[in-house]
Amino acid sequence: MQIADIEKHTPMMQQYLRIKLQHPDTLLFYRMGDFYELFFEDAEKAARILDITLTTRGASAGNPIKMAGIPFHALEPYLAKIVKLGESVVIAEQVGEPGATKGPMERAVARIVTPGTLTDAALLDDRADASLIAVQLNRGVLGLAWLNLANGDFRLVETDPENLISHLERLRPAEALIPESLKLPALEARVPAIRRLADWQFDPKTAQELLTTHFGTHDLAGFGAEGLNVALAASGALFDYARSTQRQTLAHITGLKVESEGDYLRMDAQTRRNLEISETLRGEPAPTLLSLLDLTETSMGSRWLRHALHHPLASRGACRERHAVVGALLGDAGDGPLSAVAAALRPIADIERIATRIALTSVRPRELAALRESLAALDAVRAPLPQADSNLLAHIHADLATPVDTLLLLQAAVAEEPATQVRDGGVINRGYDAELDELRDIQNNCGEFLVALEARERERSGISTLKVEFNRVHGFYIEVTHANTDKVPDDYRRRQTMKNAERYITPELKAFEDKALSAQDRSLAREKMLYEELVAKLAPQVPRLQQIAHAVALLDGLNAFAQAAARFDYRAPELVDEPGIEITNGRHPVVERQVDAFISNDTRLAPTRRMLLVTGPNMGGKSTYMRQVALIVLLAHCGSFVPASACRIGPVDAIYTRIGASDDLASGRSTFMVEMTEAAAILNGATDKSLVLMDEIGRGTSTFDGMALAYSIARHLLDKNQSYALFSTHYFELTRLGQEYPECANVHLGAVEHGHSIVFLHAVQDGPASQSYGIEVAALAGIPPTVVRDAKRRLRALENREVASGPQDDLFASLPEPEPAQVSHPALSQLADTDPDNMSPREAMEALYALKKLLG
Repeated sequence: MQIADIEKHTPMMQQYLRIKLQHPDTLLFYRMGDFYELFFEDAEKAARILDITLTTRGASAGNPIKMAGIPFHALEPYLAKIVKLGESVVIAEQVGEPGATKGPMERAVARIVTPGTLTDAALLDDRADASLIAVQLNRGVLGLAWLNLANGDFRLVETDPENLISHLERLRPAEALIPESLKLPALEARVPAIRRLADWQFDPKTAQELLTTHFGTHDLAGFGAEGLNVALAASGALFDYARSTQRQTLAHITGLKVESEGDYLRMDAQTRRNLEISETLRGEPAPTLLSLLDLTETSMGSRWLRHALHHPLASRGACRERHAVVGALLGDAGDGPLSAVAAALRPIADIERIATRIALTSVRPRELAALRESLAALDAVRAPLPQADSNLLAHIHADLATPVDTLLLLQAAVAEEPATQVRDGGVINRGYDAELDELRDIQNNCGEFLVALEARERERSGISTLKVEFNRVHGFYIEVTHANTDKVPDDYRRRQTMKNAERYITPELKAFEDKALSAQDRSLAREKMLYEELVAKLAPQVPRLQQIAHAVALLDGLNAFAQAAARFDYRAPELVDEPGIEITNGRHPVVERQVDAFISNDTRLAPTRRMLLVTGPNMGGKSTYMRQVALIVLLAHCGSFVPASACRIGPVDAIYTRIGASDDLASGRSTFMVEMTEAAAILNGATDKSLVLMDEIGRGTSTFDGMALAYSIARHLLDKNQSYALFSTHYFELTRLGQEYPECANVHLGAVEHGHSIVFLHAVQDGPASQSYGIEVAALAGIPPTVVRDAKRRLRALENREVASGPQDDLFASLPEPEPAQVSHPALSQLADTDPDNMSPREAMEALYALKKLLG
């Protein structure tokens, strides 16, 4: 809408539309008294997505005004619903005084709520982060910056463009910012809310000035960000956007962290999905590795755990530090203080997010009360921590020291059980402010004052019938009968004449009246001022509170690892310098909790045994076995103990998986194309320190094409990548690789036939499998018996033909039906032509009688 059009509207609508012009793509919540109102197209959209009533009221510029609204005190549930849908909201509050200016009361944007810039407790998931990401691409370099506004964590990285999806999978941003001219279909398909900003907002020089001004530094060299111009361009756009949504400086963002590709084990998007770290393949939150291990007591610990599982550390020293803390909490004989630590952590509130809301001056009274109780509980958290030779544990212990001055301030200032909102009163503690106490006393002790005043005035005047009273029309007064007016003291001033009495006011009573009649308003105003002063006093303590929050989260997460080790019989892994992966009695951490009896298995990979070629039946446990190796390596690098009786892991830089397949029709990619794309990423990225899982590669095309590709891919892994690989296949021809390459070993998952069924042993044994048992598995799946029997006949024909003439040129060429046996009796000939599987009971009975007749 143009300004010229706006002038045709009423003054109220002009004000609304001028704000709306600044935020055309965002829902505008416009405060009018006790409601937030939406107008025109916003009203229609809000009515649709929030299921609220759409009305029409009045007209402006000759058109009816469409209108929808919500009560101001019920804002949060509606905001939660909106941001969950990827929408954003601008909140315009009344900032003027009624009647202060001609026309409508002044209004201004107080804040902007977007999916990636949430800080309110009611809008956030306690156990997951909501992050904002900015992306820039320039000359083949991808720059990423991301911010968790709820805790002030601000990071950037420069990487190759093909790593974008992997970063999106680990960060799971709620909102993304990209330049208008940049097209990134992969980003738009994976992030629920996309904001396009002008290209000039992604300027590295502007970003440098903006960030150095905020951090108060000469440059960004101290953060290791010098020269990362593409990532800095994204950082500047992101920081400016986040600041504009909060309408204030972001004081709780105190640093910028530069990540490098070597900080964590590399895992691409499909690897994270295939390992079901925090989400099953069906997109459900359980059963997953996170759902199993999340034995944390605090929301901060749960978020740390989620982050840790998606960011396995590359630094072996840092991993060993975490293992040492887990071991100390567990104790040598399982007698460590992990239960005591868990109990001490239980009362701790979300200090991390409370600190952020202090910095943004949006903290609520009950959050400060929760902070007070949490700080008071820190000594109890420190008390059971073991004395161990661990630098990390020593740092945790030091960081959990109680900030005494902050605790004393909160204990003095915040009421024991404060109201939800400052506007409700009852937030500031009694004794903190004498003036506030007096105002409250006036409200609470008005009756006592009047009784005492009446007693004093009777004694002073000698009028025993004198009364001190109050009514809503005339306020406070002293009533004296006409018979006693001659005794009235000189400082009495007549207020009202009655039929039988006179009513007076005194300077003392007038002063009390002024106080009493305005005490509630003044009390609330005083309390609001004191609360704002309190938040301002707490603001410098935000970095210290963030330090405490990080220590609590780290301790809680590591204690959850210790509890899992005790509950599920996990053991400490050894991270050694010698190359290789050796696991004794390894188990799949999630699957073993879903079955009655899990069969553990060993795994040995070394420079002389780099590939395990895994064969065996479907349902035999190949995929489970392969995944468990990857999950054990992952857990070890997260700092957890592992589900194995022993484990030694040499240097590992990445985990790759190619398990299962599905098409990507939206991008025009078939199942086989997806499979080959994932395989290509592995062959182009894996090193001799990478762990690679490849399951049934090549099955998306014809048999010989697939077999040839699988063979060549396996050879490339052995010859070029030289990775540690678990390569499962149903192509038995590939088992010949074990004869060609000493570094390739054949193993199989055992199974035995029992009667007409199959029993899976789930045990890994040396050597290739003798058969695939595919038809038996099909029978277990419920394939009709007629189909199963026909498949067995055709399988025997294929096997006989291959033995007689070698492999055929085309496996799917028409097969001749088996030659019927030569018969010498009419009954045998008729029996050979009978197909009992396709006969009704009556037909079968008739055929039987016919055969009997032929036999005489």
